[in-house]
Amino acid sequence: MKTSLWLHNIRSAYNVGSLFRTADAVGIQHIYLSGYTPLPIDRFGRYRSDIAKTALGSEKTLSWSQLKNIPKDILELKSRGNFFVCVEQDKKSIDIFEARLPQGKDIILAVGEETRGFEPELLGLADMIVEIPMRGKKESLNVTVAFGIAAYTLLK
Repeated sequence: MKTSLWLHNIRSAYNVGSLFRTADAVGIQHIYLSGYTPLPIDRFGRYRSDIAKTALGSEKTLSWSQLKNIPKDILELKSRGNFFVCVEQDKKSIDIFEARLPQGKDIILAVGEETRGFEPELLGLADMIVEIPMRGKKESLNVTVAFGIAAYTLLK
């Protein structure tokens, strides 16, 4: 089973770096970046210091690519047999601790913009939407923390 991560419209370069580092820790093989998510390299091919600060080298060792045609690129990945899981609060989401991924399928875990998440049309492409239950007064977690919980829970 190949596991990938899709980062869509992540604003903070520090969050991107942290997501790379956590992805490496859980054994993600590839990261897709789309929307206004900053890439690990600038337009001159130089590694970005703001991402490197939190990625700690994982931006150089993890395979990554940019998706430029959303949602078409996601539909193409799904047509190749990838099972697409969004980490998001939604009326269709299921408790992450009750979720079970299909055996033998390649998995793409996806996280979206830090405050608004995924646009409804993109969320509609998900094969599964999982939500981390919130027990305190805050309604959400930082995207990097949410991904860490999701990855370690779902990819055990």
